[in-house]
Amino acid sequence: MRSRQIPAELLSSVRDADWVDHTRRSYVEQGIAHVPVKEGYPCDTELPPTVSYQGRGFFMAGPIAIVQGKEPTEAEIDRIETWKKPDAILWIRSCRGVERIPDVRVLRGEPSEVSCREMGMVFRFDPCRVMFSQGNRTEKARMMRIIGGRERVADMFAGIGYFTIPAARAGARVHAMELNPVAYGYLCRNIRENRVESRVVPECGDCRDLLTGWYDRIIMGHFDSPAFLDIAAGHTLPGGTIHLHTAGSRHPEIPESCRRWFSETGIRRIKKVAPHTWHYVLDLKVV
Repeated sequence: MRSRQIPAELLSSVRDADWVDHTRRSYVEQGIAHVPVKEGYPCDTELPPTVSYQGRGFFMAGPIAIVQGKEPTEAEIDRIETWKKPDAILWIRSCRGVERIPDVRVLRGEPSEVSCREMGMVFRFDPCRVMFSQGNRTEKARMMRIIGGRERVADMFAGIGYFTIPAARAGARVHAMELNPVAYGYLCRNIRENRVESRVVPECGDCRDLLTGWYDRIIMGHFDSPAFLDIAAGHTLPGGTIHLHTAGSRHPEIPESCRRWFSETGIRRIKKVAPHTWHYVLDLKVV
């Protein structure tokens, strides 16, 4: 790519310049913007063609690369290490029990606590000790869009704050419940780091014991949520909404014993979590 190098803070001032090649994207590295240049105009440098990654799927949690699913081969691990140069590479085989404790094998490097930033929020956690799902990003963004500022929200399986923080940033008053003491510690820390202490009440324990009073909205971000649906419905105001997360090979259905509580159902498919298995979210309106 033919490019000119300019201070990053000047990037917006040249976007409409005649010499900028809009068929390619500018990028910033160490405070310097590399702006693509059209043929016929002078440039500062010729950059080699961009090489795309061809290898095993993974995601980055801060400086740590995380692989899920079947065990990666040595060649796949090498490609990830060459491509991203992470501090460590982890293989998360599964998450155990209701506390969602990750079953982790360290493949390379020295893992540590990490900090992930999404949509202006920060989530700190130890990927060897608590679960983190990058694929929930679109659902976090949706919660921020649809939750009203005066709502009372229950997050029954809060984890490290995946949905608690977005709901609080939307202005809701959130009751966040988490059974795993390690995840609860990070939940409290993330509440402080995101400066939403005044809008969140965190509690460590079984959500079936901690739900109290009535809520405008309840978030059930655990694949075992259907077993708790009757309890959630008993604490949701008429006209309120329950967001039920579950997993399966086909569109889920509301348990027959619970259907009388709901007037309408919306179903969203979030991501694939295993062969022939998808993560779904049901939006249930309470009558």
